[in-house]
Amino acid sequence: MIISHVKEIMDRQHKTIRGFAAETGLAINTVSGLYHDTSKRLDVETLNKLCKHLKVSTGELIEYIEDEDAPSV
Repeated sequence: MIISHVKEIMDRQHKTIRGFAAETGLAINTVSGLYHDTSKRLDVETLNKLCKHLKVSTGELIEYIEDEDAPSV
């Protein structure tokens, strides 16, 4: 499962959803979905804007944690 750290990073940098959307040009619904970890997908352009404006790497922004219920391959 993919875990998003967008909320923690935005909170740490004192960024609001509305302000961050205006700053990046991303739709407010996109930023809100990422902040509340309800997004189902993330395109490369959005990921690039997040990393650039939050000054983080993709590894700091999102993390993969193996789902305990998933069968091993």
